[in-house]
Amino acid sequence: MSLSIYQLSAEHHHDGFGISSHKPRLSWRFNSTRLRCWKQASYDIKIVRKGKEESFHVDSPESVLVPWPSSPLLSRESASIRVRATGKDGLSTEWASLNIEVALLERTDWISKLISGPPQPIDAPKRPFRLRKSFTCHHIGPARLYATAHGLYEVEINGKVVGDQVLAPGWQSYKHRLHYQVYDITPLLEEGDNVIGASVGEGWFAGRLGRPSNSNIWGDRLGFLAQVEVDGKAVCVTDDSWEYLQSPIISSEIYDGEVIDTNLQDLFWTIPSQLATKVEQKAEVLAFPNAELIAPDVAPVRRILEIKPIEIISTPKGKKVLDFGQNLAGWLRIEKDISDHEGGELLIKHAEVLEHGELGTRPLRTAKAQTVIKMGGKTKGYEPKFTFYGFRYAEISGYDSLTLDDFTAIAISTDLRQTGTFECSHPLVNQLHKNTVWSMRDNFVSVPTDCPQRDERLGWTGDIQVFAPTANYLFDTSAFLSCWLRDLEVEQKDASGVVPWIVPSVPFTMSRQNRPAAIWADCSIITPWDLYITFGDESILEVQWESMCLWLDEGIPRDEKGFYRTTNPQFADWLDPRAPPAFPGHSVTDPFLVANAYLIYVTDLAAKIGNIIGKSEAAARYASQASGLLDMFLAEYLTPNGRLISDTQTAYSLVLRFGILPERNLNVAKSRLDWITRWEMFKITTGFAGTPIILQVLADNGMLNLAYRMLEETEDPSWLYPVNMGATTIWERWNSMLPDGTINPGQMTSFNHYALGSVCAFLHNIVGGLSSSSPGWKTALVKPQPGGTIRSAATSFDSPYGTYSVSWKCEESTMVTQVIVPPNGEARVVLNGIDEVVGSGQFVYTTIWEADPNWPPAHIQGPQGSPVKKSQSS
Repeated sequence: MSLSIYQLSAEHHHDGFGISSHKPRLSWRFNSTRLRCWKQASYDIKIVRKGKEESFHVDSPESVLVPWPSSPLLSRESASIRVRATGKDGLSTEWASLNIEVALLERTDWISKLISGPPQPIDAPKRPFRLRKSFTCHHIGPARLYATAHGLYEVEINGKVVGDQVLAPGWQSYKHRLHYQVYDITPLLEEGDNVIGASVGEGWFAGRLGRPSNSNIWGDRLGFLAQVEVDGKAVCVTDDSWEYLQSPIISSEIYDGEVIDTNLQDLFWTIPSQLATKVEQKAEVLAFPNAELIAPDVAPVRRILEIKPIEIISTPKGKKVLDFGQNLAGWLRIEKDISDHEGGELLIKHAEVLEHGELGTRPLRTAKAQTVIKMGGKTKGYEPKFTFYGFRYAEISGYDSLTLDDFTAIAISTDLRQTGTFECSHPLVNQLHKNTVWSMRDNFVSVPTDCPQRDERLGWTGDIQVFAPTANYLFDTSAFLSCWLRDLEVEQKDASGVVPWIVPSVPFTMSRQNRPAAIWADCSIITPWDLYITFGDESILEVQWESMCLWLDEGIPRDEKGFYRTTNPQFADWLDPRAPPAFPGHSVTDPFLVANAYLIYVTDLAAKIGNIIGKSEAAARYASQASGLLDMFLAEYLTPNGRLISDTQTAYSLVLRFGILPERNLNVAKSRLDWITRWEMFKITTGFAGTPIILQVLADNGMLNLAYRMLEETEDPSWLYPVNMGATTIWERWNSMLPDGTINPGQMTSFNHYALGSVCAFLHNIVGGLSSSSPGWKTALVKPQPGGTIRSAATSFDSPYGTYSVSWKCEESTMVTQVIVPPNGEARVVLNGIDEVVGSGQFVYTTIWEADPNWPPAHIQGPQGSPVKKSQSS
């Protein structure tokens, strides 16, 4: 039987090239094996640095984030690493290898200058421009480009685009933190003459963002910073000797899209022998960025998928619309040279849905979300450069001979490694899961955003807080969210301890700026914890500890009891389906019951975190605070007979999930949640606070049948209503589109928001039956709980140790369950009549299964009207 390592990694870096740590911790994942209960006893590491090999033998069972055994690495240094693991049985793996290279660790490593073109009008979109430099290479050795921008950039060398990433350097809190990229450009350089050119656009740095829109949030001068090094020596750096050139792109804005004049294109502008573009003037030198320059561990934004249209739709108004069959974030690529006389225009409008047969653009609000191509030059291969769109449909105007071959949709996302899978016997539930995966991809474009299409696309903290457990299962978010949390902290410090609603923070009207919000701001504590549970890295907790304390100690506006002051409105159970479309925050559940329940939870969680990372004094203080808050909560919100003053699904879900109620009151709370769920005929009546947890709470409290019944409901509001309406992503509202095909009348209506997809944690943990039982998945819990009409399911998670997987199928009176546990991992398997702990290997269990004789559970109906027959979906 074989045993092998399939991935060796450094820190949480996506590939080890351009790493920013001088002592990177190492981890290795194992391939699945039939070997039973294999446990690592020791490991060997060999490191080659500057031609010399170092060997290290360590007796340890650890295979995740083990310490760097050698001396600290220096800027630009490369190392070849090999690892071999040996088990308690003496069996060893083959050597696994990884090449790493360090980025620029010191600010003094940068000798280049930030350069730009001439100033542009402050009150208008910034036109993209080009910068260019000719330089000479006397010999070709290992060559690197280090680059970043105030704005977005794309680099060409000798006529070839550098790298495969897009929208670089991404979006950060640019005042404090600015990512830069490291490229291996060795194959692009030639001995003798070379030309480097950079296209620069406004992007998030200076483009309009938010509502009301604000431009120039981080500055009104775009800039480019770069240096080319060969054998570690600079051969070309940005300075005032670079040329400034006009771009064929007239404008390129995040919200409004791109306008390009193909007549102005010069396809040879970076080819040494064919430089013909008129030089406007020399570049101007700007002040060097104040922000910390960071080579991020997270993978860049890339083109991740190409999708061809499935249909050309002729609308009632005579428009031609391409249907790509999938809602996505990205743009279109033109696949042919479209002939037209000079001065004609090709117009592409984007939207997520059709409304009564026409392009449904109202949800875009003020975002134009269009591409305008002034014809006359080449169009084949054209893609927008500094913008993106959220769309399934594209309306094409100015081109009459449209075919399905003429355009391709390019889906983009931060290129995270997918780690989680799920499928079951219920096709609508499968589509729900697929929709969640797509919404995560579409909204993980550099930062975790709410939506990818309208005049928003912002990093709302509440959305990712409720979605993080699902996100962490579906993709490796360790570097992505850890990096974003660093931006959260610096923005929080600028706001006197208050965690902004969105990160990176953009201005709101003064009456709403930096208004503290429970659930949203609580991501400063809950999201690091969720990352720790999934990836097992205590340093995430240590790094974010100051942010946690700042929120609890200074950010929360408290009354004399320590609760939230009621003078500060709360989002609370945002998007409760019973709230009016125009007032999505007007939930039925008392917003301060929600806020204070969360306050108890996060205060107690901070105490737990403090004990883990050695902050015992602060931990004791937070534990005492949580205990006092709990007593006051019960006095404020619990009636003498055990009911809550807000008699809602959300209220009972919160107190049961957070362990707030005394033992004597649990049965009343469970009974009320049971009654309300049946009374609502299994429809959802929860918003942001209740939706992520209600099915789990039902399952954990003896109401598994109600959880399945609610999951399988298909009428509005429910998870499956959008699926039956043809959704391919998760909607912002339960009824973003009404049954008659009309878009919800609320001004805030998106068809691509991942938050309500947080239900997938229930699919993974309860339906699939797989969850972590210790930080980093050192141990797992295998406990599938079949129910409803679902008769089979399978789920897997590629953990820091390797892949855990569970699949089960119920037929007649038998349930067959297959379990895979990775080497060095462990799982507790809980099935009917079985409760055992197993190590690595593949296991098959056959147990007795009985269908629920009371399925479907009965609803409760009032005295009015004829009896309503509720049938479950199938």
